[in-house]
Amino acid sequence: MKKGHLLCLLKRRGSSDGAGTMGVRNGSRAQQQQLLQRSRPISKLYFSFILLLLIFTPRVDSSWWYIGALGARVICDNIPGLVSKQRQLCQRHPDMMQSISEGAKEWIRECQHQFRHHRWNCSTLDRDHTVFGRVMLRSSREAAFVYAISSAGVVYAITRACSQGELKICSCDNSKRGQASDDKGSFDWGGCSDNINYGIKFAKAFVDAREKKEKDARAVMNLHNNECGRMAVKRFMKLECKCHGVSGSCSLRTCWLAMSDFRRTGDYLRKKYNTAIEVTVNQDGTGFMVVDGNFKGTTKNKLVYVENSPDYCLMDRAAGSLGTAGRVCNKSSRGTDGCEVMCCGRGYDTMRVKRVTQCECKFEWCCAVECKDCEEVVDIHTCKPHKRPDWLDIT
Repeated sequence: MKKGHLLCLLKRRGSSDGAGTMGVRNGSRAQQQQLLQRSRPISKLYFSFILLLLIFTPRVDSSWWYIGALGARVICDNIPGLVSKQRQLCQRHPDMMQSISEGAKEWIRECQHQFRHHRWNCSTLDRDHTVFGRVMLRSSREAAFVYAISSAGVVYAITRACSQGELKICSCDNSKRGQASDDKGSFDWGGCSDNINYGIKFAKAFVDAREKKEKDARAVMNLHNNECGRMAVKRFMKLECKCHGVSGSCSLRTCWLAMSDFRRTGDYLRKKYNTAIEVTVNQDGTGFMVVDGNFKGTTKNKLVYVENSPDYCLMDRAAGSLGTAGRVCNKSSRGTDGCEVMCCGRGYDTMRVKRVTQCECKFEWCCAVECKDCEEVVDIHTCKPHKRPDWLDIT
């Protein structure tokens, strides 16, 4: 019982005694002191319980990922989730933060594309500084993928901005000189290669800053997956060439290195998600061990996770799961987008809708394509909500 409530109760008792003599008042004071003394151990116990609850309850921190929601309003002191080193880099290179902001939108869209047919579909929360909510608290495969692709997104955004001359501190890579050869023959290095090494260097300094402040299993996991994401972008650097010679005979070639489309990085990391390795982190927090004793090889290019994923079938606020109720599914598919898998066996509802599409398109000289608007009726299947047990409806 709280002290204020206790005093209020005692006052009521005193006022109900009628006139109330001095002896009665003195007696009520004695009762007050006895009750207060009894309540002190309870108050201490209550305070200790609250303190332990605050210590051991996981907290969803803000993340630098939220920078993508700020757009042109990127102001270093107002970006939630930045640690001191990240804030310093932001203040030193505000133009880079603008590039990272655009890159964040790109990698989040890519994440949602890769998981569009899965129960967890990389959904974000509007106006939430954590971006993905409590689902990132669990050290799962999904968290491993998000950290990898977000780190890759920063590399891609910074490298592209350097090559396009949008940043003061870097430009494209002019270090390659002389001749080289590929399967098509010899060529001269020229043009201006994408400065992937600078992109990786800055991304490592910015993205890893938060994890390097911690010495726990999650930090070790995040640092490993961040590196996998950065190396994935470099993995798909491609040779682009321009031909020279009589009538474009390509007897001479000038070539440079350029990043591939970010979709290739997304596809690659999505495959790494499928083959992610479960690990346990060493007690000293310096590395990890593979849980599967039969695993052979290296984890260098593998995504790693510490905890198994929830099934994401039902809404679970504590786990950050939004559930699959209302999700569109494919009745004829046997894959993850199929109604049986997506709806977790709960069944689905079917709604018949009319849809207008372009059809009977013809090329008209010159130079347009004319189409008709055609109306078609299609069936849309959506997952049924979870059925509440009957006993919950009993009042």
